[in-house]
Amino acid sequence: MTNLFVLQLLNGVQLGVLLFLIAAGLTLVFGIMDVVNLAHGVLYMVGAYFVATFASLTGSFWWGLLLMLPAAVAVGLILELVVIRRLYTRSHLDQVLATFGLVMIANETVKIVWGVSPLSVPTPEILSGSVPLMGPLQYPVYRIAIIVAGLAVAGALYLVINHTRIGMLLRAGATNRAMVSALGVDIGKLFAIVFTLGAVLACLAGALVAPILSVDTGMGESVLILTFVVVVIGGIGSIKGAFLGALLVAIVDTLGGVFGPILLRSVLDPSAAGQAGRMLAPMLVYILMAAILCAKPAGLFGGRG
Repeated sequence: MTNLFVLQLLNGVQLGVLLFLIAAGLTLVFGIMDVVNLAHGVLYMVGAYFVATFASLTGSFWWGLLLMLPAAVAVGLILELVVIRRLYTRSHLDQVLATFGLVMIANETVKIVWGVSPLSVPTPEILSGSVPLMGPLQYPVYRIAIIVAGLAVAGALYLVINHTRIGMLLRAGATNRAMVSALGVDIGKLFAIVFTLGAVLACLAGALVAPILSVDTGMGESVLILTFVVVVIGGIGSIKGAFLGALLVAIVDTLGGVFGPILLRSVLDPSAAGQAGRMLAPMLVYILMAAILCAKPAGLFGGRG
């Protein structure tokens, strides 16, 4: 039982850093630009397809990951210029409808370009295999690499946001956009930087997860709901909140899915416990969100309304 707990805890942390990469961009876009972007999960999917394509063309996962980054920047800039920029002054309902339409367009475009069959990305040879943790317990090296990479990106974001001029502008924009604009800051340029940064982070998450999941259309929608939960729990516009919220959501979701049925076996027969556990496990994340919002309505690190 201890080995299973440690294993699932590590899986939760690995899922948490991926959710953080997606949620960090989403919370900045919502907190600074006040744009509800339902198409953020599409960027996660596009990143996975980019790395699968470039890795196939070059024969190297590392080259695929490197080439994915400028492609992600280009996608972010184009989306901001063509679609998102026209939504700044529109209502949230208009933003929801427009970005939902973008999701449908992106999914169909992916099917046209890459087909409907899932793609696979081989794990880099240097990161293949497992490492012993405790006793017979082993954990894949690549999943550990995802955790390390996610923590490194979180650290880099912390330094950028708290110790650079652009970070100062991002924090100020999240607090009072009108004042930042009145002080002479090019708010359009700032918004473009914010959206592109969010796009790159989401694409990076998709690229990192590609070797352990199948790359297919619709993969972004499966994480988008959890990402919005992370943003709400952490507090809109807070990177620190996105990081802590992502870890909380991922660990609760992972441990609940595994240990829920096990705990229910003490009061139910095995088949009923398994069925009830599968039904109750997805609810735990939303129960967590409700509990946190009852105590802190603006989220863990959200500003006052």
